[in-house]
Amino acid sequence: MCAPLVGLATTVRLQTSLGAIDIELFDSAAPLTVANFLNYVNSGAYNNSFIHRSVSRFIIQGGGYTWDGAKRTATKIPAGAAVANEFSASRSNLRGTVAMAKITGDPNSATTEWFFNLADNAANLDAQNGGFTVFGQVTASGMAVVDTIAALPVGNAGGSFTSLPLASTPASGSVQQENLVMVTSVSTLAPPAAASDSDRVFNYLESTYRQHLAPSGAKSDTASGYYYRYYQDTGSYVGTSNDVLYYLGPLFDGVTPLGTLADWLATAARAGF
Repeated sequence: MCAPLVGLATTVRLQTSLGAIDIELFDSAAPLTVANFLNYVNSGAYNNSFIHRSVSRFIIQGGGYTWDGAKRTATKIPAGAAVANEFSASRSNLRGTVAMAKITGDPNSATTEWFFNLADNAANLDAQNGGFTVFGQVTASGMAVVDTIAALPVGNAGGSFTSLPLASTPASGSVQQENLVMVTSVSTLAPPAAASDSDRVFNYLESTYRQHLAPSGAKSDTASGYYYRYYQDTGSYVGTSNDVLYYLGPLFDGVTPLGTLADWLATAARAGF
């Protein structure tokens, strides 16, 4: 949704060439960092990117480069404004956490790049450069994929790729896309039960308030912790987050809570939805 409130427990899926990595974000604890990360996710900036750094028993890193198939070379992901550092000792750089990378000597320089902690790195990363901001936790199944990537051999392709994890050995000596650990897509996930209940409410609202929510049958989507529909003809959104129904559009100023999802679901059910 446009100008959304920050949701809680947003889950993001990195679909890699070696499997899916799901990350549960710390929306409330690190709101600026999560919003920064989701901006890149929602813009598609991380699609067709690759893991470009792997340091044994330390970290694997991505979010920096995409692969240009036409030019057969890496391209830097365009960076927006840097995000203010949100490090907290309550969110240490422990195994399985994801944190923002940044420039040495500048605590407030994080932009696109992030890394997965392969071990307990708190003594190191919590204590330097203002502390590295942890903004999410990898799920157990996701860590199995992270560990698979970390176990790959590492090659030196020069420049920013001196510790490049290789899914296969380059046949010609020159690294190509098939040799890389690709991140084919990155997207937010909606909890299945919440999505199903939300869709029932959306369908009811479309039927009842056709003058405000048109055209009917809009596609549901996720962004920034919301599960929502956008109605192009009326310029309106309806969405749910944390079991609350929200509206954004010309009827009110800003994102407006309309009540609990449970109450609206009961109303929808009585109407046959």
